[in-house]
Amino acid sequence: MLEGILTSVRARLGPVVASEAEWRAGARRAAPARDLAAALSGPGLAVIAEVKRRSPSRGPIDPDLDPAALAAAYERGGAAAVSVLTEPDHFGGSLADLAAVRDAVAVPVLRKDFVLHPAQVWQARAAGADAVLLITAVLDDALLAVLLEAAGEAGLTALVEVHTPDEARRAAGAGAEVIGVNNRDLGTFEVDPATAERFRPLLGDAVAVAESGVSGPALAARMAAAGYDAILVGEAAVRAPDPAAFVAGLAGAG
Repeated sequence: MLEGILTSVRARLGPVVASEAEWRAGARRAAPARDLAAALSGPGLAVIAEVKRRSPSRGPIDPDLDPAALAAAYERGGAAAVSVLTEPDHFGGSLADLAAVRDAVAVPVLRKDFVLHPAQVWQARAAGADAVLLITAVLDDALLAVLLEAAGEAGLTALVEVHTPDEARRAAGAGAEVIGVNNRDLGTFEVDPATAERFRPLLGDAVAVAESGVSGPALAARMAAAGYDAILVGEAAVRAPDPAAFVAGLAGAG
């Protein structure tokens, strides 16, 4: 499943790379980036709530959602940041969704995609992102370093995602300021919240984010007890009848 996603991303990469100069120019014109690391470092458990239309493992979630309205509801509920899926083929996302969210909220906005080239980092900044996801599983150490440098140059916070103890050590060794432990196995797409609990000691002083599988207050409290600064919640937040109340419940539980 992951390789199929990466094949789609690589097939779309050529025009993005060719337009890197334009993305850099657009990034210079963009409003100042909001600080994701600072937003996640306050007291209590911070919530990153996600705008997600579909997923390859679960299929359609809410293909017709209004990204701006959903993000505004998250913010009313106390979300510290909003994540936006921009991968189109498997998640139904777009940069237009990201731009709409950035205009609708005052909290940091994370571009969640499969970033394989610095041009995508500059593209994210030009589209209004304040932060960008870097997935360690699809990056070697050299490329991770290049992308972290590009994010810093663009003024973006990098959320470096890990799935294994080795990846956690690599992210920490690369100097990642914000590290996310994904409870979802990329091979099977199964979720186990105990993954984040096991990996927390490996993250050092980085801002620690637990991703995937937090479907309610009990699991949010469990991640807070494990020492996480924040959680990232996707499908459960999108499906919630009252997204603002759902986010508030998670934050309160932490």
